[in-house]
Amino acid sequence: MHLSAHVDTFARDHLPPPHEWPELRFDLPELRYPARLNCAVELLDHTDAGRPAFHTPAGPTWTYGELRARVDRIAHVLTGTLGVVPGNRVLLRGPTTPWLAACWLAVLKAGAVAVTVLARQRPQELAAMCAIARIGHALCDVRAVDDLLRAAVPGLRVTTYGGDGPDDLLRRPAPTAPYPAVDTASDDVALIAFTSGTTGRPKGCVHFHRDVLASADTFSRHVVRPRADDVFAGSPPLGFTFGLGGLVIFPLRAGASSLLLEQAGPRQLLPAIAAHRVSVLFTAPTAYRAMLGDLGGHDLSSLRRCVSAGENLSAATWRAWHERTGLRLINGIGATELLHIFVSAADEHIRPGTTGLPVPGWQARVQDADGRPVPDGAPGLLAVRGPVGCRYLADPRQREYVRDGWNITGDTYVREADGYFRYVARADDMIVSAGYNIAGPEVEDALLRHPDVAETAVVGRPDEARGQVAVAYTVLRPGARPDPEALRAFVTAELAPYKCPREFVFLDALPRTATGKVQRFRLRTGGDQQ
Repeated sequence: MHLSAHVDTFARDHLPPPHEWPELRFDLPELRYPARLNCAVELLDHTDAGRPAFHTPAGPTWTYGELRARVDRIAHVLTGTLGVVPGNRVLLRGPTTPWLAACWLAVLKAGAVAVTVLARQRPQELAAMCAIARIGHALCDVRAVDDLLRAAVPGLRVTTYGGDGPDDLLRRPAPTAPYPAVDTASDDVALIAFTSGTTGRPKGCVHFHRDVLASADTFSRHVVRPRADDVFAGSPPLGFTFGLGGLVIFPLRAGASSLLLEQAGPRQLLPAIAAHRVSVLFTAPTAYRAMLGDLGGHDLSSLRRCVSAGENLSAATWRAWHERTGLRLINGIGATELLHIFVSAADEHIRPGTTGLPVPGWQARVQDADGRPVPDGAPGLLAVRGPVGCRYLADPRQREYVRDGWNITGDTYVREADGYFRYVARADDMIVSAGYNIAGPEVEDALLRHPDVAETAVVGRPDEARGQVAVAYTVLRPGARPDPEALRAFVTAELAPYKCPREFVFLDALPRTATGKVQRFRLRTGGDQQ
């Protein structure tokens, strides 16, 4: 690794040992980055100052020049009155706005490490992530600060933005001069993105400055193929790397612009596409299915690229969208561990019902549990490698995800004889619902904190609209009355609302094996409902 610019070396010190890293490949010329690299500079400083960068539904458009000035001002405050030094972890929390994106860029420009979380995550979740990454600073939209304060993280300095107080980030005095970006190494840590494992304990995925650019220089450059006049938009929040890439990294890397929507469900996306002439859309299959019934009243003539990820895209949804709009959905699979999409296809290379081909710069194969490639047509574990690889922050699960130099995504796939990859199922207990990852054991842990719950098992059930929904099979303590609404309220007070089971099924006992293990496969088929 190169000489680090970090004063606080915690993130680099807690990377997995080198022999546990996946093999990294930089086969394309555009992936051969210099030793010194600050990705915020690369994203901000190569586009004409007068070009549009960020749009919002009601506010004025930010130009690249205005964005640079605001990023520099925030960076001055960070390293001045707030005392952030290179390598410090800075938590970022708030709805999707230009200010959240500007904070993210400022943290990187200042050489610190950005940890963007969801505005919907609850105090317990926030406290766990802060403890794992030893976060000492937070920049938070004033509208989302209450749960962060309730997390009561020892030593966390919370600075709000968007408020009226004199200590608000945007009201603090700061120099007007440009901020000299920290001369970070290309392999200095730029961000830590948290994802839930099947145990529910968050995993911190560590990514370098070069990784940020590599996500754009592979999938975006070669598959999306953006143009400088494109307007990007989508539903995933910036706390998901799907949204961070599609709404910030990819448009800025191309000198394009992005419409940032605080509310970005299907009902908001369709009118926004028409009003702002959106040309590149990022959302999940669930949203594409939901929008199909309401297309008639909206002008989608500006759209030229529609990207689908977060869950499996069925051939039926692909064909329905194509028949109604004439647009060919770009399917893809990505992972927080690898930052963004690594198998996909566009245009004439699209084959409905498959995910696609390895993105240029990436390699993929299907293998068995012992790491041996399986024949084409046989199901196995998807394994990938490329310019970005899984590096968990101080987490022994590194050895599960990376095996023999390959990243094992946890998905069962089939490779067809002509090289196309077809999704079969998740290989673990992760529930993927409307593009959100829900760890069943995490929800179970929350439910078990309710005094009426004796046992519970949370599994995914197929759902036409959402792909899967979480169902909680629950055994109550003697004398307790089944009350799904009370349990739902309890879980949503403990966890982000999207993790709450859509249905509660009350049983006298959970089905178990002779050795006492819960037979989740029986619950997934609904065979033990009472």
